[in-house]
Formats: sequence, C-alpha cells, structure tokens
Amino acid sequence: MIEGLPFYVPVVFILTTLATIWFLLAAAKSVSRDSFSYRILIFLLPFWLLLTGFLATTPFYRNPEAMPPRVFLFGVWPAVGLIIAYFAFFRRSFIEKLSLKPLTLLHTVRFPVELVLLWLYQAGQVPQLMTFEGWNFDILSGLSAPVVYFLAFRNGSTNRTLLIVWNVIALGLLANIVTLAVLSFQGPMQRLAFDQPNVGVTFLPFIWLPAIIVPVVLFSHLAALWQLISRRTS
Repeated sequence: MIEGLPFYVPVVFILTTLATIWFLLAAAKSVSRDSFSYRILIFLLPFWLLLTGFLATTPFYRNPEAMPPRVFLFGVWPAVGLIIAYFAFFRRSFIEKLSLKPLTLLHTVRFPVELVLLWLYQAGQVPQLMTFEGWNFDILSGLSAPVVYFLAFRNGSTNRTLLIVWNVIALGLLANIVTLAVLSFQGPMQRLAFDQPNVGVTFLPFIWLPAIIVPVVLFSHLAALWQLISRRTS
C-alpha cells in the first residue's frame, strides 16, 4: 500500500475495478454458462485479481532494472494474450454473443479511474501528464459513455454509425494514456516524467489498472467494433 494516501483513494479504485468486472459479466449474460469460454473467464478473473494483487504487496513489480518491466510481463501482456485467444478461438461462442449495451456503459468506469490518477499524482505516485490536468483526455470517454448509450439505443434501435465512431475515438484516447503510462514508467523504457515517474500502478490495488481495467476496456472496444462492423449487434 502507498503510505499517506487518503483511504478513499484505494476504496474508490477497488469499487471501480469491481464495477468493470460486473459490466463485463453483464455483457456476457447471453453466453452459455456451460460454454468453455465462459468457464475460462469465470476462473481467470478472480485468479488474476488475486495473483496480481498478491504480487503487488511485495517488491516484485517495483524492480526498476527489470527489462521488460514486470508490470508488463506479469500484468499486461498475459491479459492481452487472453484477448487475442478469445478473438482467435471464441468469436462465435463468446464475442458475438456479448450485449452491446453493457459494453458501452462499461466505459463509465473511466471517469473514476481518472479521478484516482489525479489523486495519485497529488500523492507523487504518477506524473501530471497521466492526468486530465496533463496530456490524458480519457476522462472524455467516461463522461460521454452514458450520453452515447442514450443516443445509440433509444427507440429500440441501434445507431451503428454513432457507436463505431465513438468506439474508435475512445480507443484512440485509451491508446494515448497507455502510451503515456508506458513511457513514464520507472525503468529502462522510461522516456517521460523523470522528475515524477509512474510508480503508483505497482502497488495494490492500483496494479489492477494495467492488469484488469485497461485490458477489459480494450476488449470491450474491440468486441463492440467486431460486432458493429460485422453487423452482428445484440
């Protein structure tokens, strides 16, 4: 845990992480509970929460000399690999059965995430450029998600064009903050924010930002775009 951090910061972040998982499972309500793809998800989500959370209570993620940084090797990349596996093997049994409505509302979690990043910056744990006071505009995705939801699904129809455009823009905003986070992460790959590097995500519960929230947000965008572009909406 980060010493001196107000108690509400980890509380808000833990609730945000749980909300992210809840939205993902809500989107999967049409997927058969007996399917292999669903069972894998139900097993891996708590397993990954516990494993990454445990490692974050130790100095494991905080080795500045590790190359590649352990946050990426044992936090981000396995989750990205799982996304690739789902698109490779479970498009019809899982991705195409997801509900677009929860996949859209899921992005509201990006608003409290941005608040937490601001608080971590004020505590000296991440650089200002990773907040909406700097170069991170991802808060717009969180604020716009309920508006897009209302406009895209009213009158019992689905506004495919609006959803495609919004998902692409929001995906770009996600790519921006991920790039900033990587380049300001303390270690051999660091290129930005040397005066106040990105170290906060190596602690519990904030390890779940790169290990859980960002991969789920990325997956939600990709799954929604797959459905929308292939004209399979639900």
